[in-house]
Amino acid sequence: MSPVLAGVLQVLALVVALGLAYRPLGDYMAGVYSSTKHLRVEKWMYKAVGADPNTEMRWPAYLRGVLAFSAVSVLFLYLLQRLQGALPGSLGFASIDPDQAFNTAASFVANTNWQSYSGEQAMGHVVQTGGLAVQNFVSAAVGMAVAVALVRGFARSRTGELGNFWSDLVRGTVRILLPIAVVGALLLVACGAIQNFAGIHEVGQFMGGSQQWNGGAVASQEAIKELGTNGGGYFNANSSHPFENPNGLSNLLEIFLILVIPFALTRTFGRMVGSLKQGYAILATMGVIWLGFTTLMMWTEFAHHGPAFDIAGGSMEGKETRFGIAGSSIFAVATTLTSTGAVNSFHSSYTGFGGGITMLGMQLGEIAPGGVGSGLYGMLVMAIIAVFIAGLMVGRTPEYLGKKIGTREIKLAACYILITPALVLCFTAAAMALPTPPHSMTNTGAHGFSEILYAYTSGANNNGSAFAGLNADTQWFNTTIGLAMLLGRFLPMVFVLALAGSLAEQKPVPATVGTLGTHKPLFSGLLVGTILIITGLTYFPALALGPLAEGLAS
Repeated sequence: MSPVLAGVLQVLALVVALGLAYRPLGDYMAGVYSSTKHLRVEKWMYKAVGADPNTEMRWPAYLRGVLAFSAVSVLFLYLLQRLQGALPGSLGFASIDPDQAFNTAASFVANTNWQSYSGEQAMGHVVQTGGLAVQNFVSAAVGMAVAVALVRGFARSRTGELGNFWSDLVRGTVRILLPIAVVGALLLVACGAIQNFAGIHEVGQFMGGSQQWNGGAVASQEAIKELGTNGGGYFNANSSHPFENPNGLSNLLEIFLILVIPFALTRTFGRMVGSLKQGYAILATMGVIWLGFTTLMMWTEFAHHGPAFDIAGGSMEGKETRFGIAGSSIFAVATTLTSTGAVNSFHSSYTGFGGGITMLGMQLGEIAPGGVGSGLYGMLVMAIIAVFIAGLMVGRTPEYLGKKIGTREIKLAACYILITPALVLCFTAAAMALPTPPHSMTNTGAHGFSEILYAYTSGANNNGSAFAGLNADTQWFNTTIGLAMLLGRFLPMVFVLALAGSLAEQKPVPATVGTLGTHKPLFSGLLVGTILIITGLTYFPALALGPLAEGLAS
């Protein structure tokens, strides 16, 4: 079987698996967030935090819940790292330095999971399991809660109430993420991933020295790492490490876990707004972009240039032989079009255009299908922009799902789409202009610029993957990328929740002959075009200096 055919079959297998899970999972999640009943364990959690899950919140109160919970999470994770040396189960590792502890705490709470450290050489079992793995669950649940609040904004009318943050947070964790993660962990163990609390042990002598391996609760963390679109690896090699991702079957399983909730949330959206066709339109938009990027990446990486590429079967530098070009390319696109950040290959070793594709996937806003929760609300904001553009073309007030898109809504949507590019481009410019940060680059020229552009793109978009080659464990990068992650996560949430409150207060507008059919293929095409044009106009100059220049020169 040719490598190209094997890649096509892997994509088809993913599409079938996602199709089978789409309806039941999407309907189940709609039922979870619409239910008025509370499980006993959930009641214990509400009592522990002093929250009343039946109290409806307007958007400022909902936002305060998001920010308060996240601030406490950052503080807890920071202190856990700073105290690691005095904790049991630390494997003898010292406490984490202040700048790196801040960066890691901001990273995992922001659902970014950027890592400027080697996991097996820095973090013990307590920090890995009690700190990082816990944030993998709750940071994903926060994103889902914000997405559901926006959906309620479309579904409700003449009220500013968006539900209860604490209820949405707990239900997303207990009823959705935890059960699926348990099943995923068991499947990964069956595939060969490790799950233990073993310490450090030597495995042999190599070239006069010994090699040491760590044990750990790897499979359980790997499952929620992918399912919650987190991405932080137990080991420095991330999902290219055989303990985390043993073979081709586990590779496909991990890609499935990355994509299943973001895609299924479109069904949840359609069910909650009372029109499944609206969910299908969003799904079609996400699917077209994902398939397009996957096809383009595989074509780029399979392109042979000379005898070395022919012998290797393509661009194999930086890729695991057990996954090959196809498995690596599909994984790379899945992680950069979502906010996962996990890697099973080194993106820095991709072709010039291939590296650009991974960057562009993040720069789209990670909305195809995007992160857990963040992908859906990002796509809905882009849908509002697309409706506004269509309204300008026909000369009438734009409407979406029976809600008028007026001045306030457009201002909030515009702020949402501008904040992340501003963070990426400003931090990249500062890093390139100052004398010290460029010293962290392994490469010079276009590829060196791509290393820094990728780092801030990954941080501000809450992805977390690295281009490799950049030494990000410095005070400058730890601090600035940490700030980019926090601002890139929570400032957009401010605009999303404010938008949700504005929509919920409106009176529904009846559809007329002139109303744009947002459930039809024409609108999906308009939405795809809007996303690509806005991203292209924003990032094209920076991409031209980095991956495009490198690709054209090779």
